[in-house]
Amino acid sequence: MGSNDINNSAAAGTGFKIFFLYPNTSIQNQVIPELIQHEYESYAVKDHNRIMRALKKHPDSIVFVNIDEKLSAIEWEKWIGAVISTLPETKFGVFSSNKDEEFHKKFNKNNIVTYGFYDLKPDMRKNIGLILELLELNHARGKRKYLRACIDNDHNATINLPFGGEFINGMLRDISVVGTSCVFKTNPALTKNTLIKDIQLRLQGILLKVEAVVFGSREDNGEKLFVLLYTARTTPEVRTKIRKYIQQNLQSKMDQEIN
Repeated sequence: MGSNDINNSAAAGTGFKIFFLYPNTSIQNQVIPELIQHEYESYAVKDHNRIMRALKKHPDSIVFVNIDEKLSAIEWEKWIGAVISTLPETKFGVFSSNKDEEFHKKFNKNNIVTYGFYDLKPDMRKNIGLILELLELNHARGKRKYLRACIDNDHNATINLPFGGEFINGMLRDISVVGTSCVFKTNPALTKNTLIKDIQLRLQGILLKVEAVVFGSREDNGEKLFVLLYTARTTPEVRTKIRKYIQQNLQSKMDQEIN
């Protein structure tokens, strides 16, 4: 499938949602985290009936199915075909431990698999490379460069920074690997382009230290919302942990959406 095979609003805008249906341990622990680290919005789903709730809402999604689980190969072929008949924008890839080429051809005789056929094995590095190459080719990230988690009243997502000779506490409103928006209990006079060092972010009990520049502020529902952009001194380790938090946040919201 070439880059011209995908041409819709999702690819042009916020990108595609990528689902892994019945992921085994290797997919769960290697593939999904690596896609998240490359800023692809990826989810694990363990029910082929419930995933339909998400696909009906987000029909232009990509689904990688572990066809070794739950249904027979014939049943999976029929299920995927039925989904495509109803939601033709949905694209599918397949994982299986069956490496026989004739099996692959027989399973995919109606060309229902457009995102590849991958071997289930303990080491997923080769599969990850192939999937990332295909996602990049088809602009699966859309125009969005970075994943962002919107944080709704999560009291475990806080910010603490030095200002005026003391530390002030606030709540995060959203976060990505390039910055965050936040509100404070007080109303500090943080001016645009101010460099702030020794910022502490607490994400579900994980404490991260960053430095950031004040990008600006605005009124939001009666609160003053500040936007902070991290500097280049933010370490790769910190960015990795931020993406992991974003993954957990997005997965939790998707679980609520389909359950």
